[in-house]
Amino acid sequence: MKNIFFGFIAALCMSATAYVQDSEVVEPASEAIAVVADMVIWGGPIHTADDNNPAAEAIAIKDGRFIHVGDRAAADMLTGADTTVIDLEGAALFPGFVDAHAHHSGIGNREMMLNLEGTSSVSDLQARMQSYIAENPDKETIIGRGWIETHWPEKRFPSRWDLDVISKDRPVILRRADGHAVVVNSAALDAAGITATSQAPFGGAILKNALDEPTGILVDKAMSLVADQMPAQSDDTLRQAIIKGGEVYAAYGWTGSHSMSVGWDELDPMEELSDSGMLGIRLYNSIDISAADQLFEGGPRSSDNGRIITRAIKMYGDGALGSRGAALIEQYSDADTHGLFLAKAENVLPVMRRALIEGYQVNMHAIGDGGNRQVLNWYSQIFDEVAKLDRTIAEPRWRIEHAQIINPADIPRFSSLGVIPSMQPSHAIGDLHFAPDRLGDARLVGAYAWRSLIDSGVIVPGGSDAPVERGDPLIEYYAAVARADLGGFQGANWHAEEAVTRDEALKMFTLWPAIASFQEQDLGSITVGKKADLSAFSADLMTIDTADIPKSHAVLTIVDGEVIYVRETATP
Repeated sequence: MKNIFFGFIAALCMSATAYVQDSEVVEPASEAIAVVADMVIWGGPIHTADDNNPAAEAIAIKDGRFIHVGDRAAADMLTGADTTVIDLEGAALFPGFVDAHAHHSGIGNREMMLNLEGTSSVSDLQARMQSYIAENPDKETIIGRGWIETHWPEKRFPSRWDLDVISKDRPVILRRADGHAVVVNSAALDAAGITATSQAPFGGAILKNALDEPTGILVDKAMSLVADQMPAQSDDTLRQAIIKGGEVYAAYGWTGSHSMSVGWDELDPMEELSDSGMLGIRLYNSIDISAADQLFEGGPRSSDNGRIITRAIKMYGDGALGSRGAALIEQYSDADTHGLFLAKAENVLPVMRRALIEGYQVNMHAIGDGGNRQVLNWYSQIFDEVAKLDRTIAEPRWRIEHAQIINPADIPRFSSLGVIPSMQPSHAIGDLHFAPDRLGDARLVGAYAWRSLIDSGVIVPGGSDAPVERGDPLIEYYAAVARADLGGFQGANWHAEEAVTRDEALKMFTLWPAIASFQEQDLGSITVGKKADLSAFSADLMTIDTADIPKSHAVLTIVDGEVIYVRETATP
């Protein structure tokens, strides 16, 4: 049999007659045993997310599925000469963590462009931009992503003039972390023909100063005005981004993600790379609404190995809170605007109606209380129009992605309609530094309301929205249980009571994403018969001090009983 110890990495081929465990000689299992496991894991706390069997000493895997979840003695009886035995060495094992809302190729692209994540000021942005240009002198257009200004000392958005200091001749297009705004330089504005008299398209905004000059900030659909200046992504670059995104996520401990706004051109390479073994994690895809007709015509699709599934449609209801594009019922507390609606009923309702009849899931972005109310109204209208007997799937499990700011009167509607709020805990610990200014204290009731939603009778699958956020499952888990930023700051009137328990947080990233993607029969818990997807972390997230949760790290990631990531150094 083969034993894997994290301190040594490689599987050690041991004698067929005996092997050493904790200085104790253990005889191999009898050759007469009926079933021999492919893999046995023990040596640390095992949390299953299965309420009928919440903890185990050991697990055994055969043909990519769990065949034993329980005591170690029984697992040893399933161990044969060819069984891989993994000693966790005190690390904690969980069902595979799944990011219920991310943008897979965007995660890979973030690693391949000017990465502005963590930018601390306008001057820091300028310095990073200058270094990138020096390292990439042949790039005709500078593309970047990741800045967010809410904590900068300048207390303002960056502007075209800030970028012009570094590059005035080449177009520069830098996307805000949330993906709902860009700052561009004068060359990009000129190339797009944007002037003082330019009007934004529906669902967008061109920010201007007191002199009516465009500042370089384009919000939501106004970003389309510079889209033709973005270099086209080659097939090779797309494949690299898909592979890189998978590598990054496996190393974080994710076994899968629900990838949002996926382009039709991404599906073939995703499936091919998965089937060839170059993409290890699972992806549950929501294609962009622009490709809805292609999905309807071709039907739901999957890779041969079943790890890539495409059966959902992503739509956008409003913008983002940070760029004041989230649609609010009442105007912003810090600006004379109600935000932006990005969808029109005549464009989305026919797609929703057909999706409900034919059995496709609809996942619609809504952040503001106005946006959430509008989407709930649309869902309710379509549910009323299409009787359950006329639906391919009677209970369609449609979702609202983000569901960040909800009028308290609308919270019960999620449960009554059967709508799933898919939420990202890290948004609450980042937004707490500016959301009170945007919303005022009164509207913080119903903001990031995980506890209230769960208590109302719905599940809350958890995600990260990466590359908007870092995409680290430990930050997301911490945010859900601490409801405070990474320094422990929470702020006044941030409603600590909306935090969740650790058991609920575990389900937010395991069982509930499985339910939200119709996969709970196969995924979401360590249960005999389910697929063997597992995430192991250096510390027990269920018991360590809350502040230590984000200081931990992934040590092992397994999909279908196959190790797709193992940490290369011993656990400190």
